[in-house]
Order: sequence, then C-alpha cells, then structure tokens
Amino acid sequence: MLDFTSSISAMGLPQAMQTLSDRAAFTRESLQKSQTITDGMVAILGSFDSRLSALETAMRPTQIRTHSIRKAHDNIDKTLKAAELILTQFDITRMAEAKILRGPHEDLESYLEAMDQLRSVVRFFDDNKSYRGNDVMLHHVNNLLAKANLKIEEEFKQLLTSYSKPVEPDRLFDCLPQSLRPSSGSPGHQGDASGKNASSSNPSEHNKSLEPAVYTAPTLIPTRILPLLHDLAQQISQAGHQQQLYKIYRETRASALELSLRKLGVEKLTKDDVQKMQWEVLEAKIGNWIHFMRISVKLLFSGEKKVCDQIFSGIDSLKDPCFAEVTANSVAVLLSFGDAIAKSKRSPEKLFVLLDMYEIMRELHSEIETIFEGQFCVEMRETSLSLTKRLAQTAQETFGDFEEAVEKDATKTAVLDGTVHPLTSYVINYVKFLFDYQSTLKQLFQEFDEGDTDAQLASMTTRIMQALQNNLDGKSKQYKDPALTQLFLMNNIHYIVRSVRRSEAKDLLGDDWVQIHRRIVQQHANQYKRVSWAKILQCLTIQGAGSSGGGAIAEAGSSSGVSRAMVKDRYKTFNIQFEELHQRQSQWTVPDSELRESLRLAVAEVLLPAYRSFIKRFGPMIENGKNPYKYIRYTPEDLEHMLSEFFEGKTLTELKR
Repeated sequence: MLDFTSSISAMGLPQAMQTLSDRAAFTRESLQKSQTITDGMVAILGSFDSRLSALETAMRPTQIRTHSIRKAHDNIDKTLKAAELILTQFDITRMAEAKILRGPHEDLESYLEAMDQLRSVVRFFDDNKSYRGNDVMLHHVNNLLAKANLKIEEEFKQLLTSYSKPVEPDRLFDCLPQSLRPSSGSPGHQGDASGKNASSSNPSEHNKSLEPAVYTAPTLIPTRILPLLHDLAQQISQAGHQQQLYKIYRETRASALELSLRKLGVEKLTKDDVQKMQWEVLEAKIGNWIHFMRISVKLLFSGEKKVCDQIFSGIDSLKDPCFAEVTANSVAVLLSFGDAIAKSKRSPEKLFVLLDMYEIMRELHSEIETIFEGQFCVEMRETSLSLTKRLAQTAQETFGDFEEAVEKDATKTAVLDGTVHPLTSYVINYVKFLFDYQSTLKQLFQEFDEGDTDAQLASMTTRIMQALQNNLDGKSKQYKDPALTQLFLMNNIHYIVRSVRRSEAKDLLGDDWVQIHRRIVQQHANQYKRVSWAKILQCLTIQGAGSSGGGAIAEAGSSSGVSRAMVKDRYKTFNIQFEELHQRQSQWTVPDSELRESLRLAVAEVLLPAYRSFIKRFGPMIENGKNPYKYIRYTPEDLEHMLSEFFEGKTLTELKR
C-alpha cells in the first residue's frame, strides 16, 4: 500500500486516478469470466465424480487469482479514501493558516475557529502516523498553533489592559445608596461622606426606618467584552499556558484595582504614621476608611469576583487563585490601617471611632465571607475576622480606661461660679452618644460574654455615672465656701439626673436610680440653705424673745431685755451679711432655670417671713429714732427683688451698675 501511495505521488493525481479506474474495470471483467468458468466446472464435477480431484487441482490457481483481484480492488478503494482525507487536511490547514496570519483582532471568532481546525489536523495525523510525510505536516501545523497561541496571549493582554481602567471616585459614589453619598461640597468628596455623615452618625441606628440600602454594581469591564476574554482565556488554558494567563490577569487587574483605591483616597499607613497624627486628622482618616471599606467590599471586591468568575468560567484551577492574587494587596492595605488604629494608644475620644470601625466590619462580615470564599482567600477572611475582634477588644478596654479616667480626672479647672463642670457635660454627652450605639455595643458585649446585654450596658453606664459622682465629690472640696460646695454638687447632680431622664439611659438605669438621685439633689439644696442662710437668720433672732416656727421672731416687743442698740446692731449685721451674700451669690450660677427659681423660692420662704416679722416687732424702735433708713435699708420687697438676682452668674462690673 505504501509503495502504491508512492507511485501515486510520482505519477501525479489525475494520471494515477485514470490508471486505477482502468485496472478496476479490467478486474471486474476478469471476475465475471472467472464466475462463468467456475459454474461450468461445478456442473462437470457433479457429473463426473471420478474426475473431481483432478479438476479441483486445476481450479486452485484460478481461485487464488480471483482472491488477489478482490484484495487489489479493496486496496484501491482504501487508498482513494485515504488520499481524499489527506487532501482534505491540506485544504483545512491552508484555509486556517490564512486566518491565523491575519491575526485575531479583526475577527476573533473566526480566528478561534481556525485554531480548533488546526488542532483537529494535529489529531488526524497523530492518529495516522503511518502516512509518509506525517512528521513534516505535524511540524508545520504545530508551528502555526504556536504562533496562534502567542497572538491569542497578546490579544488577551491587549483587550484586558484596554478595558481595565481604574474606576473614578464619582462613579463609585453614584453606585452607593443616596444616604451614603458624600456631599459635593466636601473636599475630594470624602469629608462628609466618611466622617459624621456616613460613619459617626451610626447609620445602623438612625436609618432603621429608611428603605433598604441599594448598591448598584459598577461596570469594571464592559459586558460585551467579557465573553471575548473568556474565549481567549479558554484557548490559552487549553494550550497549556496557564501560568502566562495567570500572570497577565493578576498584574493587569490588580493594578487597576489598586489605582481605583488610590484615586478614592486609600493610602498605606503604618502604626507609626498613625501615632504621629493629630487627632483631628486621624479622626477624618478613620471616617474615610470606614467609607472606603464599604465601597471596596460592596462595589470593587464584589465586582472583581464577578469579573473573575465570568472570565475563568470552566477554568477552576485559575479562578480562585487569580481573584485572591488580584485583591490580596488591596485588602492588606485597607485592613492594616484598621489594625494600626486598634493597636494604637487608647484614649476616650477614640471609643466612638472604634465602635464605628467595629460596626462596619460586622456589617461587611457576611459579604467578606462570601466574596473571599475558598482556600486561596483563607488569610483574608482570617485577617478580617481578627481585626473585628481586635477592634472589639480595644473598644472594651477603652470603656475601662474611660471609667478610670473619669474617676481620676485631676484637672484643676475651677468652676468659680459653681455651675455644671465641663467634666460633667463631657461625660454625660459621652454616655448619651454611647446610647446611639446600643445595637453595636450589645454585639460587642457578645464577643466576650453571652449574658444579658441590657444588663451589661446598664452596669457599664452605672459605673461611669458613679465614677463621675466620685470625681465631683473630690472637686467640690476645692471650694472654700461650703455653700458653694453644696451649690456645685446640686447643679452637677441635677444636670446628670435631667440628662438621664431625657435619654434612653433612663430605661436601662430605671426609675429607682432617677428618684434616688433627685433626692440627692434636694439634699444638696437643703444643705446649701442651711450653710448659707443659717447665720443671717440668726441676726433676726434675739435671745429671750419668743419665737415661732421657721425661725421668725415672735413677741419680740414683749421682751424687756431688748434694747434699741441691740436692734440697731442686728439690722446693721443683717445688712452687711445680706449685701455680702447678694454680691457673692449673684455671681454664682444655677444654669437650670427651674432649679434656679426653686432655690430662690426656698430661700425667700425662709428669709422674707423672718424679716417681715423682725421689722414688725422691732421696726418701730428704730423708726422713732434718728436716721432710721441707716439701719432699715431694705423693705421685704427690696429683699425679694435682690433675691431674684441670685445665681445669675453676673460679673462684679454688672453688679456695680
């Protein structure tokens, strides 16, 4: 057969075909003649048994010749079919080669089809290795395929690079729910978005009544391009060039992702960088980080996951490692900043940003687990979870620090007028702000204890309040005037009680706590009256004169032991003491108007009846003498008017007017 094939090659195909046709006709004619002879011989043999053996011997050469002719006929048919198949492979190769030389850019689908055709040619010659010239043909086709694969890799890289552009911040902001979009007036669109508007305002608490937040997935690569990239990736993978495919994809997409984050404002900061920053700057960066985390996970990382899944669909060995490599550095940069904050020096003002950071990590936890699934993303999942727990731990330790700092606060800032101390308003605002984070705090408590979270929150609040009261007790001892000590404590405890009654803390601390502390306020008010007014009331009392309840003078005129000089002295002493009290306590402050009026009334209810009674009983003794107005300077109405100026926080200049 091989020699016959060689002869075909030598004669040329048309001449060979004609020769084969002539031989086939001759063979058919010979077979017809042989059949006639055979039929005659059988008849003769049937009649002449005795000659059978001789005739059989005579017929054997004829039969052998007939078999050879049939075999030759079969060989001719097989050779013709083989020649036709070989010619077909040559035609396929020629047409595919033309497409390969044109390149994939103009008609990728046709180019990929040509590559598949060349692979079928390779399979044909691999399955028919006996053909002469097989190696030459295989070498030619394999060279074509190698060139095609290189062009496919170049096309994949060029196409991926062309459409892997960083996403501009404005496009990302447009993908956010309206409530989380930054205001256009903020610098770089970052200030409001990531500070108070999007993080510190605790959206989980305040947005519960709003519509569910809807995020719109950004288009990282146009939808029409993804199938082309998928087909190219399939071809590169089938060619055994998975490492090249992996490298091209990783470098191109990772670069685009990292540039998107840099444009957004993400920067790599170390623990040392964080420690050196002014608090205002750091607070703004933490707010931005919270916003960046939300954008990165919900928009960029989830988008990268979808793109990777589509391009590497059916190439499972590359899909997960490619996604992991593309996102690894970006995830590390984001989480390292959170880790630096969690490990930085603790301070009370950091508590709320720590809670904001903890909250966003809790919010994104399930999505991080879903997006970064599989063995190749284990480190990212574990780092994320570790950061969440570290933030919780740092926040809890900051609670303890705050409680201790409140009790031990040793600021020498004296509140000269006895008003609410800055520490009190700071702590109360701190606690009120904490209650905006109730759900976050309860989640945080559960990180360490499965107990009743309401009870834990109440216990924490009670401890802070008690620490504040302990500190106020210490600060009250700075006053030399015991009356001002009582006024100071009254003002501050009243401020605490009023603030609790108007906040959610009341529900946790309970009515009993409120009532107990209201009684404490009243006790300090009573102590103030006793310390401040007992001495002056003594001026309106004369030994030996009968007295009625409340310290008022009764039957003073019936006392034979009372002299005009004694009465004058009492008036004089009263005037001096009252004027001193008026001058001093008008500079004191009771900031709550209701408490201020209540305290004035309580003083008036004691002072004015005693003064009226004293004037009634002893006034005539002075009025009948010389210069009565020198001693009786004030009417009860004058005193009442002057009492209305107490606790107004006036300056000496204002009083002199």
